[in-house]
Amino acid sequence: MRNAALARRAEELAAQGAAYVTATVVRAQRPTSARAGNVALITSDGTIQGFVGGTCTEHSVRLFAWTAMQTGEPVLVRVLPEAVEDDDPRKNDDGAVNVVNPCLSGGAIELFLEPTLPIPRVTVVGSKPIAAQIERLGSEFDLDVVAVGDEAASVREGDLAIVIAAHGKGELEALKAGIVAKLPYIGLVASPKRGAALLEELRADGVSEQDLARVKCPAGINIGARTAPEVALTVLAEIIQTRYSDAYTAPIRAPNDQVAPTFAIDPICGMTVPAEPGALQLEHAGETVYFCAPGCKKTYETQRLSGPPPSSPDAPAPTGMMPTDDIASTPSPGTATTAVDPICGMTVLATDDTPQLEHEGATVYFCRDECKATFQREQHAVGAA
Repeated sequence: MRNAALARRAEELAAQGAAYVTATVVRAQRPTSARAGNVALITSDGTIQGFVGGTCTEHSVRLFAWTAMQTGEPVLVRVLPEAVEDDDPRKNDDGAVNVVNPCLSGGAIELFLEPTLPIPRVTVVGSKPIAAQIERLGSEFDLDVVAVGDEAASVREGDLAIVIAAHGKGELEALKAGIVAKLPYIGLVASPKRGAALLEELRADGVSEQDLARVKCPAGINIGARTAPEVALTVLAEIIQTRYSDAYTAPIRAPNDQVAPTFAIDPICGMTVPAEPGALQLEHAGETVYFCAPGCKKTYETQRLSGPPPSSPDAPAPTGMMPTDDIASTPSPGTATTAVDPICGMTVLATDDTPQLEHEGATVYFCRDECKATFQREQHAVGAA
């Protein structure tokens, strides 16, 4: 359960409009250090407050917490050792993902990651009854309604909508603000005749037809509404429809304007780790190489730094950093986020930066080049036979 400190931190993050994930240990098999019920908060800058496991577990938690924030969907992460008798580490179910983690000493841990994203922000321009009703009803639908009355519209990147119900006051300026900010929903409460006249003025000012087509006028779903509360309900229904469409993605803001994390692959074990200043790392061949634990770093120093120079055809390819966009482009954490190395059984990210090859019409991913070379030799031997 979350303690008082974590509860206060969650309230602070919500007040800042920052995204975060609540990670809860739902099952822990010895000798893991975490226990069922342990809770931590993970923000989009990769910071973990609380305890849900050791260093190796934290790597997986950071990665899939970021993915959960990208998709907005909770996910069950099973962090498993290399060999588990009663479970198949290659199996990924809807809403769950299995991660083979060689750093664990025979134990296993299951964590439920639940993202909390900023409440969608809606600006309402106008002081007439319909604007007042939208402001009154909006909070019932988990919307952050900012009513500016007859003042200038206040919009920002990541807002969901702007509704102009000003009946002649500042309508053009508010429409332009919504168009410039590329808000997913721009609603104008006006008659079709008045709306057409306003759009014509915008057209004369050089606003493109594509942008003009984004303005909903009259705003709201047509249900024959007559009263101010009924019209407000139709507008909110249209906003909610936009909220759950592909047109809107909740902004993932880090607390204190910190940057989003970048990830790299440990060249020894293949684990995905945050590429941050405090991570284990060293410089090699002009690049920064990151590691999950001191053991992997020591192995790299022993095997790689004493091996052939980077220009040699036998040298391993340098490990590059993976921008978070590559991870975020995956549709869901339980489908194409990971793949299993067929040689060592390691779970790896299925990205363009991961060692791979095409085999029998499918892309096969590997934790490192050595496993890829072993796979090629085995397939060559099978073909020769």
